[in-house]
Amino acid sequence: MDKTEDLKPTEGSESPLISSPVNTGRIVIKEVGSKRELKEFIHLPAAIHKDHFNWVPPIYMDDWEFFNPKINKSFAACDTILLLAYEGKKVIGRIMGVIHHKYNALHEEKNVRFAFFETWNDDEVASALLGAIEVWGKSKGMERIIGPLAFSDKDPQGLLIEGYDEPVVISSNCNFPYQVDLVEKNGYSKEVDLVAYQIKIPYPVPEFYLKIQERTVRNNPGLQVLEFTSRRKVKPYIHPVLDLLNLTFSDIVGFTPFSEKEMDDFANRYLFLINPRFIKLVVNEKNEVVSFVIGMSHIGDGIIKAKGKLIPFGIFKIFAAARKSKQINLLLGGVDPAYRGKGLDVLMGIRMFESAHKLGKTTMDSHLELENNTKVRAEMEKVGGRVYKRFRVFGKDL
Repeated sequence: MDKTEDLKPTEGSESPLISSPVNTGRIVIKEVGSKRELKEFIHLPAAIHKDHFNWVPPIYMDDWEFFNPKINKSFAACDTILLLAYEGKKVIGRIMGVIHHKYNALHEEKNVRFAFFETWNDDEVASALLGAIEVWGKSKGMERIIGPLAFSDKDPQGLLIEGYDEPVVISSNCNFPYQVDLVEKNGYSKEVDLVAYQIKIPYPVPEFYLKIQERTVRNNPGLQVLEFTSRRKVKPYIHPVLDLLNLTFSDIVGFTPFSEKEMDDFANRYLFLINPRFIKLVVNEKNEVVSFVIGMSHIGDGIIKAKGKLIPFGIFKIFAAARKSKQINLLLGGVDPAYRGKGLDVLMGIRMFESAHKLGKTTMDSHLELENNTKVRAEMEKVGGRVYKRFRVFGKDL
């Protein structure tokens, strides 16, 4: 038995929820209210994507923790609802609704979000699920719905609209093209696009990068690049790095600052999967973190072989895939505003290229960048990066 079965289920949020199942005739929309129903919610995508060659299952232990309000502290700042669509006794769709009160207040918005939206290619099911979240949001005074977007930009966001044949990267959505059509048929249109770059890891490092590195070192003698071979030595820097992320990501769509508890949860979720050689920090003379970049080996093939289960042997399949993979995926990066334009991104980039080359990596995924983030996109393109995936967050007035 999968040990995740021992986890307590989410019992829903503290806020008012739909009072009874919604029956459209063929379809019944019901709120998740038991451990069995939560299991159906978590495992439905495996049935929908059974013949989807490119789909990667979630790490199910992560999902059980993510959807448990007692563990995932993001629930505390939000009203949430999990819904399942049934035809008879068969589950045929799912969706989550989120109202992030803290984010709405900071940005003076009245938005409800939808996330984790999964169905077969069925207009009626899609309309019933999206419509249920719209009604729920309106009942709470919301004026607009956007998604896919859950608690923050650190969760999978947007529907894939380009790059369906490319490998699925951790913390990003994988969907069939029909899912985009289903959303658009319900009156949704583009809110914002995000792009992912694929970069061929340069070796040797381009001369122009080396010249910038030389100038940066000469002009900033108090700065030092930190590299790691041990996760234990990374731990003292977790909070300083995520404090800096809170500062540098403040204008990113969907981003909500980490609390200290959320910092610990995030680190526990990812640190054991990350080779510390793919963590690069720059500190000043006071040992304050002023820039960082974090990457990890691509582990999608390992998660597929493990069928999303870490226990008893899945974790070894994932680690083996990480070693064999030729791709590194960037997760997070940022530079203190006071240190921007000084070449710190180049200092870290060179060290990341060198580490990736030593460990046999040949390509890099940039993770998601807002389409209008021209500075970061210019840096990606300067080293030969090409957009190979595009994701879209949709919106609709209520």
